[in-house]
Amino acid sequence: MYLGSITTLAWLVKPFIGYLIDNYFDKRKWIFIALFLDIAVSLFLGMMYLPLLVLISLLVLNSANSAFRDVSVDGIMCVEGKAYAATGKIQSVQWISISLAGLFSGIGGGYIAEKWGYRAAFLWLIPVYLLVGLTACFYKQPSPKAVIASPDVVGAGNDRMEKRFLPEMKKLFYHKKLLIVGLFIFLYRFSPAFGTPLFFIQRDNFGWTKIWIGALATISTVFSVCGALLYYRFSSRIRIKRWLFYSVFLGAFVSLSYLYYTPLTAVIYDILYSLIGMFIFLMVMDFMARSTISGLEATSFALLCSFSNLSLVASNLSGAYLLPRIGLKGLIILSSLASFLCLFLIKRIDEPTLITSKVP
Repeated sequence: MYLGSITTLAWLVKPFIGYLIDNYFDKRKWIFIALFLDIAVSLFLGMMYLPLLVLISLLVLNSANSAFRDVSVDGIMCVEGKAYAATGKIQSVQWISISLAGLFSGIGGGYIAEKWGYRAAFLWLIPVYLLVGLTACFYKQPSPKAVIASPDVVGAGNDRMEKRFLPEMKKLFYHKKLLIVGLFIFLYRFSPAFGTPLFFIQRDNFGWTKIWIGALATISTVFSVCGALLYYRFSSRIRIKRWLFYSVFLGAFVSLSYLYYTPLTAVIYDILYSLIGMFIFLMVMDFMARSTISGLEATSFALLCSFSNLSLVASNLSGAYLLPRIGLKGLIILSSLASFLCLFLIKRIDEPTLITSKVP
C-alpha cells in the first residue's frame, strides 16, 4: 500500500501538471514527451534487473508520464468538447475505451506476467505506446482563434505564459464559480465507503471463488460499457443540473438497497449498478468538463478531478474508521444519508451550457 501511494504521487498534483500543459508547448507535444519517456522506462524495466530503489523510481516516473498524458487528453476533451458541444460524447468514448482496455490489459498482462515474467510485460507495452503515438499524430491542435472566449478567462496566450505561477494559481483558486462546482463535486461523491466489507461477505458467507468474483467483475465491465453507450446517445438531450438533483435520491436508494445483500441480489446489484453508475459518472464528468475555464481547460479540469479524488479518499477513510464502531448496517444507512449533503449547493451552480462554434 505504501509503494502504491509512492508511485502515484504525481496524480495528487494534477492541477500543477495542468498548468504546465496549458501554458507551455501544446497538449499533443506533452503526449509525445510522455510517450517517449514511457518507452525509455519500459526498455529499462524490460531489459535489466534493477535494484529496488531504482525500480521504484522508474515506476514513479512511469506513473508521472501517465498523469501527464491523462491531463493532456482531458484538456483536449474540454477544448474540443466545448467547441463542438460534445463533452459528453467524447468522454463516453474515453471511458468505453478505458473499460475495454482494462479487460484486455488485465487478461493479457496477467497471462504475459505469469508465462514470461514482468520484464516481458513491460517490453510488450512499447508497441502499445507507439500505436498511441501514431494516433496522436493525426490530431491537429486548434488555433487560438478556435478557442471560445469567456469573461472567466484567467489570462490568454503569451501574456498568460509570462505571468508567475503562484499569482495565476491564486486567481484560479479564487474563481468563485469553479470552487462552488468543486465543493459540490466533493460533497456529491462523498459517502462513507462500505465496498470492501462486501468482498469479505462474498468470500466468507457466499463461498464465492476468485474465478467467479473475477468473472462477475468482467460481466459488470461489459454493462459499464453499455452505460457509456447510453450516455453517448443521450448526453446532448440531458439537462445536467436537473438530472444531478434526481441522481442524489437515486444514490441514496442504491446505498440502502445493500441492507438486503444475498448471493442473488449481489449479482443483480453488480450488473445493474454498473450500467447506471457509469451513466451517472459520465454525467458528473461531463458537468465538470463544461464548467472548466476557457484557456485553462487542463488546469481547471484537473482541479475539479482533485476535488473528486479527495472525496473518494475521504469516503474510504471515513468508512474504514466507522465500520468497527457502528457496524455494516449502520454504515450503509449513514452512507445513504450522506448522499444529501450536496443538495444545498444545487441552486448555487449554473446549468452548464455549451456554445457551438464549429459544425461537426
